[in-house]
Amino acid sequence: MTIILIGNYPPDQQESMERFTQMLERGFRVAGLKTEVWRPIPLLGAKFRKTTSGLGKWMGYIDKWVIFPLLLQWRLLGKRFLQSHVRFHICDHSNAPYLNYLPADRTVITCHDVLAIRGAMGFADAYCEASTFGKLLQKWILFHLSNAKTLASVSQLTLNQLMELSGSQGKYKKNWCIIYNAFNADFKPTNTKKSQELLSEVALDLQKPYILHVGSGLPRKNRKMLLDMVHALGNQWDGYIYFAGQPLDASLLSHAKKLGLQDRVHAVVKPSHTLLVALYSSCQALIFPSFSEGFGWPVIEAQACGAPVIASNKEPMPEVSGGAAIHVNPYNPHEFAQALLSLNDEAFRADLIQRGFQNIQRFETAKIINAYLDLHQADTIKMPY
Repeated sequence: MTIILIGNYPPDQQESMERFTQMLERGFRVAGLKTEVWRPIPLLGAKFRKTTSGLGKWMGYIDKWVIFPLLLQWRLLGKRFLQSHVRFHICDHSNAPYLNYLPADRTVITCHDVLAIRGAMGFADAYCEASTFGKLLQKWILFHLSNAKTLASVSQLTLNQLMELSGSQGKYKKNWCIIYNAFNADFKPTNTKKSQELLSEVALDLQKPYILHVGSGLPRKNRKMLLDMVHALGNQWDGYIYFAGQPLDASLLSHAKKLGLQDRVHAVVKPSHTLLVALYSSCQALIFPSFSEGFGWPVIEAQACGAPVIASNKEPMPEVSGGAAIHVNPYNPHEFAQALLSLNDEAFRADLIQRGFQNIQRFETAKIINAYLDLHQADTIKMPY
């Protein structure tokens, strides 16, 4: 069997989806399958630094939605790709319109979330606003996604939301299932000495404890909660707040100054994987107060590195954590503050960490790849785990 993976448009720099594509490619090859990755080729959009706004976005749309579909049709004229042993896998649900050009009975698509779709339809709890054109684009994506014959959702919440949104549009819902995300890199505890060396290289103060947030600065990530919870703690906690991912925006910095926390807030912009693992391994806790997610990778990444997790009580966070995290109201900083103080109980903290190690076994790459092999009806030797 050969599996053709349909990846994302490179200039869009969708890092998590690229890592997911690479994880599938490696896993299928280890299982003995041949793989290829097809991506929209940057032609008109190649000259622009950004393809998410301005003229670059529209040139990128032509590359993605006009030129690449033509290329797909041309490639599929070849006899090789008409054979039954060649299957296709669209790695990102936002590329659902490509389903129109691929054989329905030999194509799988992974749905990571429906946040943008729900936001475009006016669901405020998605925390994803959309422009007028964006609403049309998401409606188009939903139409094709709803008619996918074989679909894997990364969480029960995402599957439920997609089923609700698709309504009577979907023809093949009985062929939809849940396959959790796997780790897309190696996450495990880093010893204290190594962590200290790595963190000192980026001038992080190791004399005090720190809490960690991992993710973007999007409103749904609720970064402000970390400031509010530390403010609520008052003199009960004097550590630092580290944000790993995107730079801090002006509004967050202004809020930190208003609360008198400006000297305790630091950004670690786009940390390397090694540095990220060190951050997880040495933090007092990962704080993940997100309002909405399709899955929530940082929850299991932190668990794999031996970090306690304090997260939102909104699904899918409890589903993903397997109950091995403290889940509280993402609108209530006092609940987050009390959750952090509860970790002062060493027995409770140790138990939470141990249950986190047990939970992450659900997301081992081999298990996830084997589930996808079953979905592709691959007659091959399964990966051991």
